[in-house]
Amino acid sequence: MKARGRLHNHVVAALLLLFVGIALAASPAMSQTPALDSLFEELKSADAQGAARIEREIWNEWSKSGSASMDLLLQRGRDAMEQGDAAAAIDHFTALTDHAPDFAEGWNARATAYFTAGELGPSVNDIARTLTLNPRHFGALSGLGMIFEQLEQPEKALEAYRAALAIHPHLQGVIESVKRLETETAGQDL
Repeated sequence: MKARGRLHNHVVAALLLLFVGIALAASPAMSQTPALDSLFEELKSADAQGAARIEREIWNEWSKSGSASMDLLLQRGRDAMEQGDAAAAIDHFTALTDHAPDFAEGWNARATAYFTAGELGPSVNDIARTLTLNPRHFGALSGLGMIFEQLEQPEKALEAYRAALAIHPHLQGVIESVKRLETETAGQDL
């Protein structure tokens, strides 16, 4: 119980940083390009098949660091994740975030690796950094919702999931999570 309380304190501190960071983020250079603006605009009115294509294009844009070396670190970390080696992935992504601290996808990838390793506090810290650099990162918001679910905070999970859907309205897993959580939380205020 004591460990869970410490985790909760770290999560709360990270969330405060997250919301302050989002409020202060004026115009993150790496996450705001005309190509991405166009893709996000298309995403709003796309059908399911079109949305899947657009989402892939967005992820491709987000995965471009501007450096072949940093792209290689990202790929090595992703390869380690696919092989189930979260510790190696964290090492690769840490090298990436150390050398390219303004590359949002490096932080998001490490947040995912931390989550996989069961390290929720560091994962939330990296989600906060991701969203500071790229407020439209629906993947990071979805991950935050999953963390809140694990912490048994369904209202906060719903808030994060709804924020993700406001950006990307076709995230099927998130849509299902919202429906499930809305059903579970219905009537809890009584």
